[in-house]
Amino acid sequence: MAKESIVIIDYGSGNLRSAAKAFERVGADEGLDIDVLVSSRPEDVLKADRIILPGQGAFADCMKGLSGIDGMIDALEESVIQKARPFLGICIGMQLMATRGLEHGLTAGLNWIPGEVVPLKPENKALKIPHMGWNALHQPLTEPQDNRHFVLRNVDSSQDYYFVHSFVFECKDSFHVLSMTDYGGLIPAIVGRDNMIGMQFHPEKSQQTGLRLISEFLQWKP
Repeated sequence: MAKESIVIIDYGSGNLRSAAKAFERVGADEGLDIDVLVSSRPEDVLKADRIILPGQGAFADCMKGLSGIDGMIDALEESVIQKARPFLGICIGMQLMATRGLEHGLTAGLNWIPGEVVPLKPENKALKIPHMGWNALHQPLTEPQDNRHFVLRNVDSSQDYYFVHSFVFECKDSFHVLSMTDYGGLIPAIVGRDNMIGMQFHPEKSQQTGLRLISEFLQWKP
């Protein structure tokens, strides 16, 4: 049986080294037969079994970088939307799944999950922007405990994850919000639909709890 191909997209904006190391570590620790590749080539995305889109910086800059690679968005559309390959967006990579972003002007996103990326405005004005640090995840109150997303099946509110962001993904439909965090009010921390999931925090920087989520993603069969 061939190794499962995991492609982390290099489009000039992302924490590629630590993301690749985290996936490689989970594969080695859990005996998963995977091959982790960091690539800026659309043909590699088309051949991948699972696709990771990291991201750091501003929405507009990241979308410009992704659009600047000839054929990359078409390859993503074919692999993720048409072929339904499992997809993970991290930080800005998660935000790019939105219809549009309002950072540095209005910029169209991939429009995979209806909504927009807007400035983070905590109710507690003493809280700093960007939101930087460790926070717990909370399941939406409307979600039955036994109806939890596969990737989140082992998450509980005692576990913290590492966030660095100034903007948040406001989903048009609440059912696309899989988990939230509290920073002067509840804000989306994980969004998803079908074969796609996005995390506002950095699982690759979140120690053992983050590695557990990466492991769940690698075992997820949507």
